[in-house]
Amino acid sequence: MDTTPADVSTGLTQAQVSERVAAGKTNAFVADTSRSAWSIVRANVFTLFNGIVFACFFVLFLVGRWQDALFGLAAFANAIIGCVQEFRAKSALDRLALMNAPRALVLRDGEEAEIAPGDVVLDDVLVLRAGEQVPADARVVTARGLQIDESMLTGESDPVEKQPGDDALSGAVVVAGEGTATATRVGADSYANHFAGEAKRFSLVSSELRTSVNRVLKWVSWIIGPVGLLVLNAQIIVLGGYTTVFSNGAWVQAVVNTIASLTAMIPLGLVLMTSIAFAVGASRLARRQVLVNELPAVEGLARVDMVCLDKTGTLTVGEIGFDETHPLDGLTSEQAENAATALAWYAASPDANATARSLRAAYPVVTPVVVEGYIPFSSARKWSAVSFIGGSGTWVMGAPEMVFGDAATSSDTELGRTVTALAETGRRTLVLGYTKSSLSDADVDSERLPNALQAIIVLTFREQVRPDAAQTLAYFARQQVGIRIISGDNPRTVAAIAREVGLDVTEGFDARELPDDDAQLADVLDRHTVFGRVTPEQKKRMVTALQSHGHTVAMTGDGVNDALAIKAADIGIAMNSGSPATKAVARLVLLDGQFSHLPDVVAEGRQVIANIERVSMLFLNKTVYATLLAIIFGAFLLEFPFLPRQLSITDGLTIGIPAFFLALMPNAARYVPGFLRRSLSFAIPSGIVVALGLTWYTFIARGLGVHEEQLRTGATVILAVVGIWILAVLARPLNRFKVAVVGAMFIFLIAVFTIPLAREFFVLVDPGEDLAVALTGITILMVAAIEIVRFAHRRLVLTVPTRGAPRATTSSSTVPVSSSGPVATVITTVVAVLAYVFGALATGFGILVFLGRYDPDVSASAFSLTGAAIALFGLLVFAVAAGVRRGSGLSRLMLTIFLGIAIALSAVVLVFGDRWDWGAALTVAFAAAIIVLLWIPPASRTFGRILESSMGSGRP
Repeated sequence: MDTTPADVSTGLTQAQVSERVAAGKTNAFVADTSRSAWSIVRANVFTLFNGIVFACFFVLFLVGRWQDALFGLAAFANAIIGCVQEFRAKSALDRLALMNAPRALVLRDGEEAEIAPGDVVLDDVLVLRAGEQVPADARVVTARGLQIDESMLTGESDPVEKQPGDDALSGAVVVAGEGTATATRVGADSYANHFAGEAKRFSLVSSELRTSVNRVLKWVSWIIGPVGLLVLNAQIIVLGGYTTVFSNGAWVQAVVNTIASLTAMIPLGLVLMTSIAFAVGASRLARRQVLVNELPAVEGLARVDMVCLDKTGTLTVGEIGFDETHPLDGLTSEQAENAATALAWYAASPDANATARSLRAAYPVVTPVVVEGYIPFSSARKWSAVSFIGGSGTWVMGAPEMVFGDAATSSDTELGRTVTALAETGRRTLVLGYTKSSLSDADVDSERLPNALQAIIVLTFREQVRPDAAQTLAYFARQQVGIRIISGDNPRTVAAIAREVGLDVTEGFDARELPDDDAQLADVLDRHTVFGRVTPEQKKRMVTALQSHGHTVAMTGDGVNDALAIKAADIGIAMNSGSPATKAVARLVLLDGQFSHLPDVVAEGRQVIANIERVSMLFLNKTVYATLLAIIFGAFLLEFPFLPRQLSITDGLTIGIPAFFLALMPNAARYVPGFLRRSLSFAIPSGIVVALGLTWYTFIARGLGVHEEQLRTGATVILAVVGIWILAVLARPLNRFKVAVVGAMFIFLIAVFTIPLAREFFVLVDPGEDLAVALTGITILMVAAIEIVRFAHRRLVLTVPTRGAPRATTSSSTVPVSSSGPVATVITTVVAVLAYVFGALATGFGILVFLGRYDPDVSASAFSLTGAAIALFGLLVFAVAAGVRRGSGLSRLMLTIFLGIAIALSAVVLVFGDRWDWGAALTVAFAAAIIVLLWIPPASRTFGRILESSMGSGRP
């Protein structure tokens, strides 16, 4: 291959380009702009959870029992929701990358050509002009005032002036001047693509919810095989033995019973509900211009206790802004007027750099002037000079120390004192000098300062701080989230910006002095807040060092130099103005670049964690009791008391559907580590209660000699009522919305047990009077036991914070019991106790009325509905009793309504029943007495206002 360097005046020939293309020395580089399609499908479809559920699902289809395969819909829905949401995020990121795709100018065969960056080859002569992006690493050949902004790569916010022989990095932007450069590194070898290639390696975001759920699934997977064999053996023996079941086809029922027990062990809805909560959170954030690249990132920021911020593009908008004019002594009014004209010309000149352009708003052109002599600005000289026709004198603007030397920093001069004081605030300073002599041709040719120059004005500039930065950092401070500002810029400048946004820092730490030892680095990070002159590799080391000290770290940035640190962080956050590589590895992308969206993300994450923790207790409770039932029934050779479709009733209406609403409710509870421990500390004892109660019921039913369909119906009733009660317990503190959800689920259950078509599909029959009495008593005892478990859980677990975590506080809306005197306190306590007793008795009475008239006859069905309604309102009375004890006005109102409805329903039983019903009479008397006690003085003065109270307090 011809390796002859290109002639800088003509560039490569077409033959040389073809040879380099054939040798693979092109700039082609496929950098992922987002997660790959395969990684999205793999993460959402090929999971242990889906494998177990789909296997059971297809087995039921193969044996022809599709009615019992409803649980498979949860697995399908979970996979679809996850894939759709993440494909939408991928599509959005890909579109952003496409819109931001640059073009490259090269010199070939003596002519300029505009090509795609990927078509640049090694040794190409690149044409660099203001506004162009450098497509490949190159060495500058010619330069005329060439300034390049490399902040996206190095973090240094100041443009760098390039001279022949200097390196220009791919991805940098030309901000002033022009020049040519020869491509030295292309494709994957280039500086920017090196980071993109390292950063694009796939990894899932850390998620405590997902990790905890996967841990439970792993535990279940360890035992599901042995338990499945145990249950299958028991079902085969119960149905007649191995020889009989395979000859008469009863093995199908044995398989169905086994699958019912196994699928009940898997928290099907918890995985689905977590995905739904993530997806809804991501959709809400999308409306706030926050793109979620991976669903669990919605949760992530709520767990973050350390936020690392890149200064340029995050705290600042990446642009210089004019700050203030500081006249020096001796400035006359005429000089001030002429100085304003000179500053206006500098701001409007065609070759004005970003600093000069920032003067345009303060110094608009009022009087046009004609230039007589002009020395353009150079970053090597750091000053420029101009003389105007018709105006006497020369105006020089530049860095004070470059124009006036030592006098600009000496405490003996006014200029030195002014410049030093202003520089200590982190502001950048320029000086405007004046001399009465005009620029000569010799001055212009030799680029020298005129004589007798006098400093008359000091100009200060500062980076434009995002208007939302201070309030966002103040929010994190209130939430006890640590802040570390990490920048490639000067430590003094970074510290000044930090002070401007409200951080209490004195000076920045120079990253060139950071220790090489990771443990020592972590100690430095614990002691300091602001760091300057940080390299991209150091940013990544700093993130991992913070993580080694137990911090959950978020990293924000927009440049390629931030990509590795963003990838290493627990939650990476990129600005939409950032590079495609940075946005690809980030978990969240702020589409409008507004830093103030981060509190919104925190709020969504907290809502997800707090609500999923609440509903996880529902699902894990089912996993515990289902596992125990499978083991107990397998060991005692009992036929499993449920069909899969019957479990679909209890799963859907007492867990799945209400959990959907509870998971999406507002919830601002602080994150406290230990999600799984807290969930299991309730789920295990409550699951034991349910398993033992159903086992006890099964032995009683077998002793009564009822047939299998009656036994299953009774077991379904018990599980439904107890499930409703567990739902009501975990929904506390109750409000109107939660009461509506609980009530609606009970009404749907009544419909399932009452509508003939539903009863036939779910195989529900009359359990008989004796079995109805037995299951009612067992249900009441189970409800009482669940209440004891929840009481112990709240006192022993939820009030004990995890080490290092903030103590869970009670809701600010809770209204304490007023100190209205001992009589009022006694009355409210008595009312609460009576409400608990009434709730338990009304629930039992309602179940008896419901089951005692379980018959397709129309009038009996009416009584069935009446009994179910009495049971429902008994449960609701029980649920709001705690709020009454705390003085909640809303609890008093709702308790009164529930009691009134229970009185009306009991009256129906008394009036239309064929005999006097003492249960209904006691219900009416109890309810009336409680209502009277609620509303008579002095108890009535104990309760707070209805709109300012809740029905409970504390963590859910």
